[in-house]
Formats: sequence, structure tokens, C-alpha cells
Amino acid sequence: MNHVTRTELIRGANTQKVGDGAGSVQVHMDQIAKIETAKVFAVYGKGGIGKSTTSSNLSAAFAKLGKRVLQIGCDPKHDSTFTLTKRMIPTVIDVLESVDFHAEELRAEDFVVEGYGGVMCVEAGGPPAGTGCGGYVVGQTVKLLKEHHLLEDTDVVVFDVLGDVVCGGFAAPLLHADRGLIVAANDFDSIFAMNRIVAAIHAKAKNYGVRIGGVIANRSKDTDQIERYNDRTGMKLLGHFPDLDVIRRSRLKKATLFEMDDSPEVEAVRAEYLRLAASLWAGVDPLEAGPLKDREIFDLLGYD
Repeated sequence: MNHVTRTELIRGANTQKVGDGAGSVQVHMDQIAKIETAKVFAVYGKGGIGKSTTSSNLSAAFAKLGKRVLQIGCDPKHDSTFTLTKRMIPTVIDVLESVDFHAEELRAEDFVVEGYGGVMCVEAGGPPAGTGCGGYVVGQTVKLLKEHHLLEDTDVVVFDVLGDVVCGGFAAPLLHADRGLIVAANDFDSIFAMNRIVAAIHAKAKNYGVRIGGVIANRSKDTDQIERYNDRTGMKLLGHFPDLDVIRRSRLKKATLFEMDDSPEVEAVRAEYLRLAASLWAGVDPLEAGPLKDREIFDLLGYD
């Protein structure tokens, strides 16, 4: 691997203009970093909606089904995988900095940690606040994984991505993904964020293989608002997880739901994760959903 300098990392060197964002500069995927052998899912949603909890339990469910799973956290907060590993693991940026960005000096165990159920865990990290490009960090992470041949023995890759899609950099996992999955609650703010993510996936699909997979309802007793949006746009509900205290407690205990004490509600949530994982592995049809204009969302969900 070529030497990566701090300057390149901060500037986000691997960017160019492409036709998936009118007039914008987007992160471009290096063909060296293309993931070819695994099924790849990128999980998005409004900040605080439970993407990491959803991603980690989904990874655990895939592992329960006998799949070899890799979860990649794409958030400078780097807490995507701590319910799987029981700790905050070093980020790719941390370990690169420790060797003065000479990536050839790294070993796989420097940045990959085995978690619950054999799920392999990586935290990409991010550039310092206010500088750099998160998408470039994602690209370097995938290149490292390929150079250490870690993707050759992987069946499923789950990208857990920071919040709403607000720039080309944090849309970078979509360049690698087969399906974009959106986590949303049954409320206006979540659906508004989902609409922006739908727009981002729709844009990336023009030049890359990613397609919209659907929405996972989380922290919601009902799904009527989500279903109203789905009916209007062509989105589809893939799974539904209610707002249960046991899910919150699992996060506090640094545990997946598959490690929590048995109870009827825990068993029901586990079963839903296993069903969702099996459905995703079997293959969900790509959706041709298109985003609404902001005013249309206000009108759709009953705001004056």
C-alpha cells in the first residue's frame, strides 16, 4: 500500500467530480478497494435512532445463521461495535497514526477485533473535527481489509454510518454496498432524515451498484407514518423493533440482545432480527423509491 500522509488524510485526497450530485465534488471509489465477494449492507438513519444497536444485533443474527460477518463503524464516535466487543476498540485512524501512516507496518490484529459470535469488528474513525473527509477514511479502511485478505473470508459486511447523509464523504459506504438500509422511527424527524437518505442512495445508484433495500422501523410502537411515506414513495418496511426497555438496557450492559436474559419480549426481538437477517441474506428486491420534496413531506404527515 502506498504511504498515506496526514495531509492526504485530512484533505480527503480521493475525491473527484462525478455525475451523482449536480455540481458537487463526491468521493470516488478506488477500484482497488472494491468489495467483490461479500454481501454488503450500509445502515443509515437519523442521529440517535439506534443504528449501532440495530447494526450490531443484525450482525449477531447473521452470525447465528452461520455467516462470517464483518461490521465496520463509520463514525468518529467509534462506538458502533462496543456491544459486540465489550470495549471501545482502536480506530483505523488511531492505528495508522501510531505508525506515522505507514500502513504496511500494520497487522490485521492492530485494527480488527473479534466480537460476539465471531463477528469481526472494525472502527474506521474519522479525521479531526472540522477537517478532512470521512469518506476517505472509509476508503482507506476497506483497502486495508483487502490488503490483509480479510474480505476473502467474509460473507456479510455491515457498514454502520454516522447520522443523516449530509455530504459525499459520509455517503462513501454506499459506493461499496449492495443495499442501503434505513433505520427510522415512526415520527416526522426520522422520516425527514430518511427522505434525504433515499435521495443520497438514489444519486449513488446512477453510477454504482447500490440500491435501496428498505426501512427498518426502530423504537416505535406503530408504523403508520412510515407506511404512509412508503406508500407515497415506493419504500418498503423490512423489519419492526418496538421501543422496549430491554433494548436500552442491552446497550448499557454492552451486550447484544442475544446475550440478554430470556423473556418473551427478548425472544420476540431476537426472532425478528433472525428473520430480518435471513431475509437480507436471501436477497431483497431493489426498490425504485424516489425522494419527496420537503414541502411534500410536511403535507403528507399532516403539518400545516
